[in-house]
Amino acid sequence: MQTVRPGPRRVQRLGDWLDPEPYTRFALKPLTPLIGAEIEGVDLAEPVGESLFADLRRALLEWKVLFFRDQAHISGQHHRDFARMWGELEVHPFLPAGDVPEVVRFEKGEKEKGVENIWHSDVSWREIPALGSVLRAIAVPDLGGDTMWADMGAAYDGLPRAIKDRIDGLEAVHDFTQSFGQGMDPVRLAEMQREYPAVRHPVVRTHPETGRKTLYVNEIFTREIVGESHELLAYLCQQARVPEYQCRFRWTPGAIAFWDNRATQHYAISDYWPSRRVMERATIIGDRPR
Repeated sequence: MQTVRPGPRRVQRLGDWLDPEPYTRFALKPLTPLIGAEIEGVDLAEPVGESLFADLRRALLEWKVLFFRDQAHISGQHHRDFARMWGELEVHPFLPAGDVPEVVRFEKGEKEKGVENIWHSDVSWREIPALGSVLRAIAVPDLGGDTMWADMGAAYDGLPRAIKDRIDGLEAVHDFTQSFGQGMDPVRLAEMQREYPAVRHPVVRTHPETGRKTLYVNEIFTREIVGESHELLAYLCQQARVPEYQCRFRWTPGAIAFWDNRATQHYAISDYWPSRRVMERATIIGDRPR
């Protein structure tokens, strides 16, 4: 496989979702020219009205991941209620719950290192995977523990034409077994595989709101591309690693990240052991990739 060199930024402005007018209900500060923006002037403990919701939705579609600092007063209920505005929430079958069932907790420290340091899109192994995720920082280390996101629309745009032609119409198999299934006893594993069998999703999905094509394979949950080599799968997964497609966020207590799982992958940097890092996440159910 040839090495991919990222090209210039190409933001597709399809449909009527991207209003060229500036945001007036909050301050928006991009982290990079391509992906990630901090939102200032929004308290997520307060009701989000129709006009504010519309602007946040527009910002999410444009920047793919939004960050809200200084939200330490947010409760698990506030967290759940904000996420629920965007759609039905999942109850994760493998991760421990926080204060409410729809919010899962990731708690790492001296006895357990972080294991989320693999590029992935949340729950792509579900038949109907996530629209988005809302992650809240409860406790963060003094140094380390950042999270990175990659724009998978830009990753698709940067592929050579020959690769785009090759993967057009292909499907990939997504499976939880190689991640959450590790260490599970055989009886339990078989039970969960019956409940959550491997699924096929398109290698290139079309975003249901923007119409943009995005790469939809990842290192942790995608087992194979049907009828193709593992070399091709590895090559496509590596596109998330291109720095020009990424943003990086330094967590502070109470900070919140809200990202579009249909358009991004993320990587939680595990460089903080033995320090403590506690995060909670609500995941919004999306649509079947097409």
